[in-house]
Amino acid sequence: MYCKFMDQFIEAIDAYTEAGRQACRAMIARSALRIELRYSRVRSRLTAILLACAAMLQPNALLGDAVPVRHTEGLMHGFLVLRNLDNKAIADGQMTQDAQGDRVTAHLTFRFKDGSIYEDTTIFSQRGTFRLLSDHLIQRGPSFKQPVDALIDASTGHVKVRYTEDKGKEKVVAQRLELPPDVANGLLFTLMKDVKPSVPRMTVSMVATTPKPRLVKLAILPHGEEPFTIGSFRHKAMHYVVKVEIGGAAGFLARLMGKQPPDTHVWVLGGEAPAFVKSEGPLYAGGPIWRIQLATAGIF
Repeated sequence: MYCKFMDQFIEAIDAYTEAGRQACRAMIARSALRIELRYSRVRSRLTAILLACAAMLQPNALLGDAVPVRHTEGLMHGFLVLRNLDNKAIADGQMTQDAQGDRVTAHLTFRFKDGSIYEDTTIFSQRGTFRLLSDHLIQRGPSFKQPVDALIDASTGHVKVRYTEDKGKEKVVAQRLELPPDVANGLLFTLMKDVKPSVPRMTVSMVATTPKPRLVKLAILPHGEEPFTIGSFRHKAMHYVVKVEIGGAAGFLARLMGKQPPDTHVWVLGGEAPAFVKSEGPLYAGGPIWRIQLATAGIF
């Protein structure tokens, strides 16, 4: 009988202990729920504050400047080389340009050592200011994160991006944007020859395809003259820094999270016949820093 009583007593203690455990778990769960709800409310308020700050900080993020035509573009055929920052040549390039009246067609091509291809065909007008008409960009091969075929019709604002996902599935994004007259896709190196070094800051717009089309602003800032030589000839080139400025909340959060795109550096020979000398920057969104230079002719 004593043993039976002890067994019942122990069972009662075990039941009481289990009930206590369940009560403690319930209290912890209710506390965690209250903490999560409070965190969610704080997070929502913080997000709203950040978005409001972004809107106040960049109200005119997409207002740019049309670049006046100081030097009329014409017939041109140049040869380029693309290098990494270790000075290793990774692609050969050439740029051709043809003008029919005020309408100019420029074609830039890079052929990579690994078989990748980069082609950009730009059509623009040069009546008083440079005005983009259309831009067709193709990039494919192992040197790029994903194959992209992007077409911009600046006259209608239609942008079509065909790309391939990591799993190999092809997708198409078609969108109409309100494109400003200063949109500069495929025009950057042309515009750099006509930017006045005395202007402390000039901005143009660009359609970034990542792959969803998005308008960003490029700020062009003069950084002073730097000497360079070609053979026995000595020259000075104006060094410009081109900064990508993403407008609104997306730009504010990109800076906050350390996702701001890197700067591009461009060197331009000035004078009566300005010319592109060199550039350093990403060739595509999220890409590595590559150097574009004038190529030298090989042995005949």
